[in-house]
Formats: sequence, structure tokens, C-alpha cells
Amino acid sequence: MAGRRAGVANLRGPGFLNSAPTELKAALEDEARALGFDCIGVTVSGTIEAAGRHFLEFIASGGHGDMDWLANQPERRVDPRGLWSDVRSVIMLGVNYGPDSDSLAILEQRTRAAISVYAQGDDYHDLIKKRLKALARWLVATAPSDVKVFVDTAAVMEKPLAQTAGLGWQGKHTNLVSRAFGSWLFLGAIYTTLELPRDDAEIDHCGSCQACLDICPTSAFPAPYKLDARRCISYLTIENKGPIPHEFRKAIGNRIYGCDDCLAACPWNKFAQEGREAKLAARDELRAPGLAELARLDDATFRALFTKSPVKRIGRDRFLRNVLIAIGNSSDATLADEARRLLDDGSPLVRGAAVWALGQLVAREEFDAVRASTIANEHDDSVREEWEHAS
Repeated sequence: MAGRRAGVANLRGPGFLNSAPTELKAALEDEARALGFDCIGVTVSGTIEAAGRHFLEFIASGGHGDMDWLANQPERRVDPRGLWSDVRSVIMLGVNYGPDSDSLAILEQRTRAAISVYAQGDDYHDLIKKRLKALARWLVATAPSDVKVFVDTAAVMEKPLAQTAGLGWQGKHTNLVSRAFGSWLFLGAIYTTLELPRDDAEIDHCGSCQACLDICPTSAFPAPYKLDARRCISYLTIENKGPIPHEFRKAIGNRIYGCDDCLAACPWNKFAQEGREAKLAARDELRAPGLAELARLDDATFRALFTKSPVKRIGRDRFLRNVLIAIGNSSDATLADEARRLLDDGSPLVRGAAVWALGQLVAREEFDAVRASTIANEHDDSVREEWEHAS
């Protein structure tokens, strides 16, 4: 899911490589791979009209949920010229972050937390933006031009642009699928005033397969190639700022930050390769952390554990909300003590999730006794509603 502010660099250089556009593009591709990009392609404005229409339909349906930045000035997304009128070519780049093990295996370890593969290492935004800026500096030093760089933080439709640039295609789960790297690509873009030869768009290779749709725990795909983010576990555990709706809590299982199910289910992953960037590799402490240990994090220890991690941006309270949902789904009564302790947490969001988790793990008589001794001192309406809902 996207961030809020544009990561933009405006660069201009005086140098010029006196060569044909095809030679410049070939040199650009060599430089990109030398900087650590795994794939590169070029497209132009006016190539994503169909995707733009689908995006506007998505917004009109409300499928974006509370991600208001998606609905803000949608014309800036549906064509690169809406964001920057001078753009002539869009250079799309990818970095492989393929996992070194089965990303779904953790779902069977109910007392441990499942964190999305992309968030188990350092934040990819920082790493890729540095590489994009380095490549942009090379480009403007080689040929006079203006450029802007973006990495998942601006009004850029990266996946449709990546498809028209030949990097892959948008599968039925709406994510990019690559014949070389499967589902595991981080994307970045360089907009330039240069006119570069464009690559052929990749065609859709999904065929009749719908493994990604069938595996979704919350039925977040109303139809192939359509997503209702309001039902998506990634949205619910990351973008959603309030309590997680009751109808999805059981289906979330032990997923505490994001969900990889639709990505991991894709048969094209048989061609995927393990990522080669050490900074994006999973940290040992984030591969399968225990729910009990995570439930004891205060703000300082949360920030320390998730230093340089994208997880840090949701904050300790939302994170513990997710951990408590997983605790409630663990079927491990010994974790009830963690839920009981957090009934006194300073955050209503955490207290409300603790109520639900406790109700899943203890007998009715015990739960009612705790409720009777606790609810009288509860002044937050949302938490009182959790007690009433669980009674």
C-alpha cells in the first residue's frame, strides 16, 4: 500500500552523450544494473488509459477505504503528464526481494507473528530512492534533461506503468507478476524529458488460473483484477487506523503486518529468485517473532525493534492491536495473560483489541468476571462497545 508524500528529486546536467537514443538507452540499462536494479523498461505517457479508467472506478466504488490520498486529485495518477506536464519518457525499474523460504509456512505457527516478506528487512523506500537518484544523476550528466524520481510515495501508477514498460503484468490480484521474478518486485520510476525508445508492454499470462483469488482469507477480490481494499488484510493491519472490523478478525489469523497469501500463491513464483540485496533480506528477529514478546513492547522498545523497518510507521498502538488479534486467534490459553494485562493499556485501540482477544481464550465465566470488574472504569465508548459485543 502507498505512502503520503512524493519522494521527488529535480536534477539537471550539462553533459551530453553524443549518441543515438538506442545507444543511450543501452547505456542506461547497463548503469541501472550496475547500481543494483534487477530489471528496467521504458514507457511513455498515454499508455495506461485503461488502467486509469479502472482506477477511477475503484475510487468511485469506495474500494480505497480510508486511503484518502488515492482519491485526492486522481487526474494526477491516470496519466504521467497529470503529475508533470513535461515528461516524455517513464523509466520503470525493479528490485527483486524474493524470500529465501516459504512465506506461508509461518501461518501454521499460531503463537508466532506473520510479518509480510517486504517488511522483514530494511525499508525499501530508502534503498531504492538512493539508487534512483544515483541513476538520475548519471542520466542528466550524460544527456541534458530534467528528471523526477518516485518510489511508491507519489501519484504514480507504478504497476500499470511497469506493465507497459515490459517488466511484468498486473495479475488477477492487481499486483505485478514477472516471468523472471514472480511476485517479488519493488518498483521505482524516473520521469524524464528525454525521448527514449519504449519497450513492448508485457502481456497477461494469468490464463484461467485464479490461485491468488482462491487463497485470499477475506475474499478481498470481488472479481478478477479488482480489489476491495477494505477487505484486504494488508489494508486492515496497516492503513486502517481504527479497530479491525469483527467480520475479518478470525480470518486474519496471525498476520500482524500485511499479507502475502495472494503473492505467494502465484504459480509464476516457480521462476522466482531469492533477493540479492542484503539490506532487504529478512532479519532473524522478524522472521517468526513470538506473540507474547511482541505484546510486551512499549513505545521505545517498539521503535528500537523496528528501526529502519516500514513496520514502524503504523506506530506501537496499531501494531499491538494487530498482535492482540493474532493472540485471540492463537488458541493458546497461556497468552490470555498478555491480553488481560493490556486491558489497562493507555490506548483505547489496544484495550479494545485486548477485550476481544481475552474473549477468545478464556471461559465465559472468567470473561464475565473480568468484564464486571473492568467495564465500570472504562470511559472510552469504543472499548465499552467491545465489552458489549463480546458479552
